[in-house]
Amino acid sequence: MKAAILTLGCKVNQYDSNALARALRERGFETAAPEEEADVYIVNSCTVTAESSRKSRQALRKLRHEHPDAVTVLTGCYPQAYPDAFDALPEADIVTGNKTNAALADEIEAFLQTKRRAVNVCPHKKDDAYTGFGAASFEGHTRAFIKIQDGCNRYCTYCIIPVSRGFSRSRPPEEIRRELTTIAENGYKEVVFVGINLSAYGLDTGDTLCDALRPAEETEGIERIRLGSLEPDHITDGVIRGLQSLTKFCPQFHLSLQSGCDRTLKRMNRHYTAEEYAALCGRLRRAFPAASLTTDVIVGFPGETQEDFEESLAFVKRMGFMKVHVFPYSQREGTPAAGYPDQVDRQTKIRRCAVMQDECDRLRKSFFDSMIGTEQNVLFETPKNGLQQGYAENYALVFVSSPTPLTGEIRRLVITGATAEGCEGAILNV
Repeated sequence: MKAAILTLGCKVNQYDSNALARALRERGFETAAPEEEADVYIVNSCTVTAESSRKSRQALRKLRHEHPDAVTVLTGCYPQAYPDAFDALPEADIVTGNKTNAALADEIEAFLQTKRRAVNVCPHKKDDAYTGFGAASFEGHTRAFIKIQDGCNRYCTYCIIPVSRGFSRSRPPEEIRRELTTIAENGYKEVVFVGINLSAYGLDTGDTLCDALRPAEETEGIERIRLGSLEPDHITDGVIRGLQSLTKFCPQFHLSLQSGCDRTLKRMNRHYTAEEYAALCGRLRRAFPAASLTTDVIVGFPGETQEDFEESLAFVKRMGFMKVHVFPYSQREGTPAAGYPDQVDRQTKIRRCAVMQDECDRLRKSFFDSMIGTEQNVLFETPKNGLQQGYAENYALVFVSSPTPLTGEIRRLVITGATAEGCEGAILNV
């Protein structure tokens, strides 16, 4: 029996899919790529925007059309957030949410016996503990991901994720240590710690974020430690000092901004001001002089005036980010902002996105230019267009010409040039 998993959305979803694949293999299933023939097709969905939900529905319908005799499963954030929507999606034989993924193999086996459609979406509860199973293997990747936190207590006014992922809950450090040992045994040199609200790790258990990272520092074979997306108001001076103590830590910080305008931040229910965000960036750059900063920005939030947008744009310019993910605001049913007055029209959002993206592209090229002449340690991934490519410790993409494959290797090199896509480098013979 073969099962294929199609994953949409964030790195946490990617991790969950790898963990689910591992659990299915332990139950006797073979795993296949989504484009291959299989007996079961699973869509691990995303619902962070309306477009994400549309893509999840589209993927499910496409798989049903192409494989009418296979079992189709919809899981992930979309059904968890909107459990009443699935009478209108008969293409799914099984519908389940994030909370009950651990029982998915049982659901599939029951359907194979009964052919009876199953919808099993259980709501999250405030006292839920962290549950899940490790992944430890990431086919096609030179970096491993480890999920250490799930859920979010923030309830930003535009975001449905607290509904789809539940309350914040942290993975015990001893479980993290066990999975890190397996990750190292599988040959991964870099591990990326991920979560829905990663910087909230330990707020429910009394642990700290650095308590979760320290086992990687102590695990032989792991050479680099990287963090996923962070909320800025949880990054204290104590956290910064803890990160400085880790010799394997890669100084790249993805700090969610969303807007550089205080009026908009308040309407978003973000818990900081633009100046507080800027002060944190200054502290991080003083602690890690070679660090890069990346972020997310939403444009066209309800009530955003042209002056608000220009204030946000000016702030983004001032921060000098290496990379910015720019998103137009998307109305999400079930969130407060969906009902706000003064919704920004689509054409205005498109125009503002283009202006913001143009400026962010210039910032990115400027950052790459600033790296010319520096020496960097690069972990190489799969070659592309005849060039070896990989990531420096600050997550700058680096391309080099090499007659031999370098996938999975860490090499020292000097940055010799820069393009809009990344840096050009030459390997040093050291």
